[in-house]
Amino acid sequence: MKKLVLTALFSAAMLSSTAIYAKDIVIGVQLFSFADKFQTYLQDEIRKFDNLHSDVTFRFADANNDPARLLNDTETFIDQKVDALLVVPTDQKIIKAIGRKAQRAGIPLIILNRRPMPEDMQYVASYVGSDEIEGGRIQGEFIAKAVNGKPVNSVILMGTLGLDATIARTQGNKEVFAKHDNIHVLTEQEAKWDRAKGLEVAENLLAAYKTKGVNVIVSNNDEMAIGAVLASRKLGIKDEDILIVGLDATPDALEYLGNGLDATVYQSAVGQGAEGARIAYSAAKGENVPQIHYVPFELVTPDKKAEYQAKWH
Repeated sequence: MKKLVLTALFSAAMLSSTAIYAKDIVIGVQLFSFADKFQTYLQDEIRKFDNLHSDVTFRFADANNDPARLLNDTETFIDQKVDALLVVPTDQKIIKAIGRKAQRAGIPLIILNRRPMPEDMQYVASYVGSDEIEGGRIQGEFIAKAVNGKPVNSVILMGTLGLDATIARTQGNKEVFAKHDNIHVLTEQEAKWDRAKGLEVAENLLAAYKTKGVNVIVSNNDEMAIGAVLASRKLGIKDEDILIVGLDATPDALEYLGNGLDATVYQSAVGQGAEGARIAYSAAKGENVPQIHYVPFELVTPDKKAEYQAKWH
């Protein structure tokens, strides 16, 4: 009789253990816009991680670049009692609101790609992204080396104003340019990370500064840089007469590399997406995670085109 009771208790414990192990971990993923190219690459990597791990489910929501919608979607995830949140915010200012709600619910918040302000890191379990100022410095150093002391006029195409990536990448550019008297920055203009807007802004600037001549266009991302390439072609400017540098090394940009685009900087959407998913998964299981996890930037020139195209396959 005693043996039967012990066997029953052991079987019950095993069933309970199996049930706990088999329980799906649910992670709410909030992206600021499914329409944004870089966000689609992040999403692809998170889905790959999801497919490789049978005990976790990633649920996706698209804020469509609307802060109110992002906050509402995140609140819905919290109400659904997800095990962790993985969020690419529309802007830095919304992180505190999301973080406080997540903390009250006991849900770890992982911010991906867009770094929180230092004072808001207290609400975040982990930030996964790249050191944005370093990306701008890499662009600036490439330009300084390429022009080799020749006097040049440059313009900077900026992403959405107020975002950390916009501020830091531009700061990185200007830090390097300030060390070189031959590089003069004519202006810096917002083009909202968008190819069509980049084309429009670049075309206007090239026309406005026609008498001075624009020799360099440095862009906070590749989509705006591609717009600048298209604008220069539209105005009949030869590739050899203008230096255009982007950032992200997306598949689209790599097609233009050496054909209008002189260099880009690889921001690994693959690395950020995979690491963001991994860290969110670990946090959901109650494991310790690093508060900041940087994925390094890398300069990409035309001779490395095939190497970086291979990274996307």
